[in-house]
Amino acid sequence: MKISYAAGLGLAALIAFAAPAAAAPLDDFHKSFDATLSRHGIVGGAFGFEHGADKPTEFFYGDARGELHQKTDAATAYNWASITKTMTAIAILQLRDQVKLSLDDPAVKYIPELAQVHDAFGPIEGITIRHLLSHSAGFRNPTWPWECDSTPDCSWVPFEPTHWAQINAMLPFTNIAFKPGSRWSYSNVGYVFLGQIIERLTGDDFEVYVTKNILMPLGMTQSYFDVAPYYLQSHVADSYLREGTKLTKQPFNFDSGITVSNSGLKAPLSDMRKYLRFLIGDPKNALYDVVLKRSSLEEAWKGIVPTGTPGEAVTAYTGGPGGAVPMMGLGFFTLDVGGHKYVYHDGDQGGFTAELMVAPDSHAGSIVMSNTTDTGAPPSDASHAQSNTEPDPKTDLRMQLREVLIKDVYPSVK
Repeated sequence: MKISYAAGLGLAALIAFAAPAAAAPLDDFHKSFDATLSRHGIVGGAFGFEHGADKPTEFFYGDARGELHQKTDAATAYNWASITKTMTAIAILQLRDQVKLSLDDPAVKYIPELAQVHDAFGPIEGITIRHLLSHSAGFRNPTWPWECDSTPDCSWVPFEPTHWAQINAMLPFTNIAFKPGSRWSYSNVGYVFLGQIIERLTGDDFEVYVTKNILMPLGMTQSYFDVAPYYLQSHVADSYLREGTKLTKQPFNFDSGITVSNSGLKAPLSDMRKYLRFLIGDPKNALYDVVLKRSSLEEAWKGIVPTGTPGEAVTAYTGGPGGAVPMMGLGFFTLDVGGHKYVYHDGDQGGFTAELMVAPDSHAGSIVMSNTTDTGAPPSDASHAQSNTEPDPKTDLRMQLREVLIKDVYPSVK
């Protein structure tokens, strides 16, 4: 069958008109993504976007292993760092829905060792599971003064405690910094305590519980905790710390020990997209409600405490477009921009930086990942470079890409 030239033009126009509205913004974002990672000297990275029944979008940048020139792809395994905390929160909500605990139970009910902590604001029973989930329990950040930068020779300082006995030994020297529930202070150790509650209630190691009750039901078969299994080792990305022009390879393939519930998840983009689809939700997928009831997930997305005040210096955790201040929910940050809600969490550890974000009203979500932390600082002696070094908020690529996504990409999808 022949089609006339005029008819062909009409057909082309119809196809162009019918193209998904988000295609052009995502194409533009791809350019922004590549340019931003290039500007920050990132070795490798990835991006994924999900929106309902639309064809998923993903693109990749640079190398998973710079020295080998091994390109990033959907199977490349990254350290998702503090995004692990969202799964810890989901696990706690699962146990709450099974009536095995209450969010308003005192944490000391499940961890008697917490009675050693000094709380000048009231009895230790005033610190609840809800406070731990929302980073409002009163533990300061960092919880203990382990910073290498202030120690001439910090070779003895552990990057992370590996055993509960180490944390237990420090509890008598731990002070609550403010009245629980009165404000926010990011607390890694709070999520270690939540991991302990999960283990003590279920009898499973944290990794085993999450694998059985979150990863496996969602089909995240290439995800793991701590050291990579042998069959996945060829897919594990290396990670780096950039200080100006200096690039230092960082330790990654290690056992995070007792802190696994705080930042132990490793996974490829292909698996994290499955997690993202679960968070976005689909009424037709009954399995999602088996993992966690939608009402419980939405409960976790209700802001409880602000993460800062307008005018304060911001970080990737506390900054929003136009100076918007995020709220902290139960394991998730929430942000209101122009009347639209965004739910997210960042991760930053071992040279990896990541952000997972969902726009509930648009039924859309995105994932940003890089295997390089750019400190925004000039080259310096990196012999004691810490793998959890905070990026300079002014140059944090997550904040820059978040602003573009919220300003240009999410408004284009319905």
